[in-house]
Amino acid sequence: MAVLNAPAPARGAPRRRRERWTPYLLIAPTGLLVAVFLLYPIGSVVYYSLYSYNVVKPWNNGFVGLGNYVTMVEDTQFWRSLVFTGQWVFVEVGLQLVLGLALALVINETFVGRAVARALAFAPWAVSGVLTTTIWLLMYSPTTGIGRYLADAGVGSYGTSPLAQAGSAFWAAVVAELWRGIPFFAILILADLQSIPRDLYESAEVDGAGRFRRFWSITLPHLRTAIVISTLLRAVWEFNNVDLLYTLTGGGPGNATTTLPLFVARLAIDAKEFGYGSALTMAGFVILALFSVTYLWLVRVGRDQNP
Repeated sequence: MAVLNAPAPARGAPRRRRERWTPYLLIAPTGLLVAVFLLYPIGSVVYYSLYSYNVVKPWNNGFVGLGNYVTMVEDTQFWRSLVFTGQWVFVEVGLQLVLGLALALVINETFVGRAVARALAFAPWAVSGVLTTTIWLLMYSPTTGIGRYLADAGVGSYGTSPLAQAGSAFWAAVVAELWRGIPFFAILILADLQSIPRDLYESAEVDGAGRFRRFWSITLPHLRTAIVISTLLRAVWEFNNVDLLYTLTGGGPGNATTTLPLFVARLAIDAKEFGYGSALTMAGFVILALFSVTYLWLVRVGRDQNP
């Protein structure tokens, strides 16, 4: 009678199973934190967006389904704030990118006092939004700001502030945010500039390429990743900008400088309309998600077509 001997299990099988599950166990705490601090708040916003929830008027609280979203679509202030938000992001990110690139190119050169110049150029990025507002409120003050000295020189009139009128308030806020935002682009672009091999510039110069040709053919292609990442991040941050506009203009004059996040802050903080504010927050979340996906897709398509 033949005796069948079953093959003994491989000794390395338990070890391979442990190695397969070890990475998941290591990232499990981080995954749990993400679920608690990211997914739970998103779920809460979705939940409250379906309710009428006002802590000042609890007798009106209750499930309204898509009622908040219907109100949002019919709210003219929502559309005005959304249009202004797009204008704000486009102007701010565009100017910060161009001026930040120019600043990075300048402080990347070798000159006496470059370290001091870099420190001064990057300093505004370390200043908080509220402190930035305080600085620029003093500069825009009709009694202590630049308006008074311009009036002394015969330009403009006394007692006026650029924050008092809708048209000038927008550009006054733009300048204040540029002062804080340009260093962000300069820092990221400068870090990428220093990774470009100098041999490329020397070879191009030997071949007769001018300064603009070297910038267009060598510098810009190497900066593409840094520009894409910094532009996307800055667009999201400027979309969500609340601190500077809230403390500098308060969304005024009237509602001339009210962005969508600032509109949400007014509803949630001042009017206590957490239900409607949650619906507006979801609208902003969807807009940013669609913008990010579309932006990255367009960048990838452009990279594939021009490798």
